[in-house]
Amino acid sequence: MYHFAAVSRESFSYQPRECGKIMQNLFACTSHGENPVTAKLKEMQTFFGLQVTGKPDPDTLEMMKKPRCGVPDVQKYVFTPGNPKWKRNHLTYRILNYTPKMRRADVDEAVRKALHVWSNVTPLTFQRVENKEADIVISFAYRDHRDNSPFDGPNGQLAHAFQPGEGIGGDVHMDEEEEWTRDGRGYNLFIVLAHELGHSLGLSHSNDPGALMYPTYSYTDPNEFHLPQDDINGIQAIYGQSNTAVQPTGPITPEACDPKLTFDSITTLRGEIFFFKGRYMLRKHPQRTETELNFISLFWPRLPSGIQAAYENVERDEILAFKEDKYWVIRGYDVAPGYPKPIYHLGFPKTVKRLDAAYSDETTGKTYFFVAGKYWRYDERKKSMDHGYPRKIASDFGRIGKLDAAFQKDGYVYLFHGTTQYQFDPRTKRIVQQMKSNSWFNC
Repeated sequence: MYHFAAVSRESFSYQPRECGKIMQNLFACTSHGENPVTAKLKEMQTFFGLQVTGKPDPDTLEMMKKPRCGVPDVQKYVFTPGNPKWKRNHLTYRILNYTPKMRRADVDEAVRKALHVWSNVTPLTFQRVENKEADIVISFAYRDHRDNSPFDGPNGQLAHAFQPGEGIGGDVHMDEEEEWTRDGRGYNLFIVLAHELGHSLGLSHSNDPGALMYPTYSYTDPNEFHLPQDDINGIQAIYGQSNTAVQPTGPITPEACDPKLTFDSITTLRGEIFFFKGRYMLRKHPQRTETELNFISLFWPRLPSGIQAAYENVERDEILAFKEDKYWVIRGYDVAPGYPKPIYHLGFPKTVKRLDAAYSDETTGKTYFFVAGKYWRYDERKKSMDHGYPRKIASDFGRIGKLDAAFQKDGYVYLFHGTTQYQFDPRTKRIVQQMKSNSWFNC
């Protein structure tokens, strides 16, 4: 029988969808004084950046439905209570058993990569051992597995980990009944393991929505994963910096009102505007004051990060998204079958390796593609490039430099270069206004 007095557990989990059960869980976590449900709801709303009402309003209930850890913390990165840490930098690990849902080699690789996430930014090193005690033991288990924290079957609690310490300390337990995978289907083993190992090393949760230690599970292609800066700051506050000469850095979650904010690409979709940045998109609805931050993978799991150009074809109700020399066609929440395809299918010469920006004029059926200092014009109805292109951007749009993004709305074209955007009137062929790139966000 294990003793848990000094060992806490952190986990990824789905919050129950039944409101009554949610309220019971919240009530169980609160203290005396203010109505405990109201107090816990306010704490949760503050943590997730929601309007603090103390009531289970639609936005709060929607957040409760997402896969996430049960108890949120309320700072950037957070240490586990008591600030436990390993007293040495060389740690051992052992894989106790395997899930039959994945090849053993793929499980080994997921564990190795998840540990490397943390050793890459700290002095920590990890050595695998067999058939003997290890600091971190990773195992797959069913329901009641004798640690006072039984799993609850598919789509409930995904895994849990124990803070640094002797015995069960540092161990990671994965729910065998989940659909573990190496890709975006089911639950990606690498992503969940990397999060849980953060707990094994002494981190709790972060309220940075882009952090690995954020309570909500979201998929990122393991081949594109880079540990966010918030997680780097947290783990280095415990163990110090990496021993490498050049310190690794990670992506920073975009903030709508950051005056230095720039974009990879922008497109409209059914009246909304989607601003792409790295693996994120900021979603702006014309009738809402707030800007919603999401992972691209939450909407379109098959799209890569770093979309370099995108535009809406209103007539076909599609988005075309571009990265390097490939493009995807998106219909609603689905990527159309057969994509990505080479951009050369649209008529670009082989000298074009990537696009910088694009927008489509729904009144003329013409789409404009910007590449370095030139632009092409494509006829959506004929499905071919117009003759006489490319032309110089400076000749027809003004001297605005290399474009980052573009979109058309209410008859105007908005062209983005760094932190500046230009409002262009295609009727008079003149720039009529110059603004900050994030002026759409009511900052």
